[in-house]
Amino acid sequence: MRLKSIVAAIAAGLLTAAAVHADQGDAEEGRVLAFTCLGCHGIPFHTNVYPTYFVPRIKGQTAGYIEAALHAYRDGSRRHATMRAHANTLSDEDIRNIAAYFARYGEDPS
Repeated sequence: MRLKSIVAAIAAGLLTAAAVHADQGDAEEGRVLAFTCLGCHGIPFHTNVYPTYFVPRIKGQTAGYIEAALHAYRDGSRRHATMRAHANTLSDEDIRNIAAYFARYGEDPS
């Protein structure tokens, strides 16, 4: 009987870990989707043409920050025409995956 309880506890732990990982997104899928993001956000000291400002580097931001920002651009509560156009093409899963990629990319020493 005790063995069944241990096996059940391990199985529950594995399922919980899988669910948490699923909520964090797939960084490899995010890498493919983030290719266009890097065209601006991956260039050191890149300046936007209009309105003129330095484009922020997003490498190493937390996944939560990137998700919140992309959702805000998509729903219009954060205003920037180019970012809204990009965000409007993304599903919630796409946003999670991009966020996972950038959060992991910032930790990668290579």
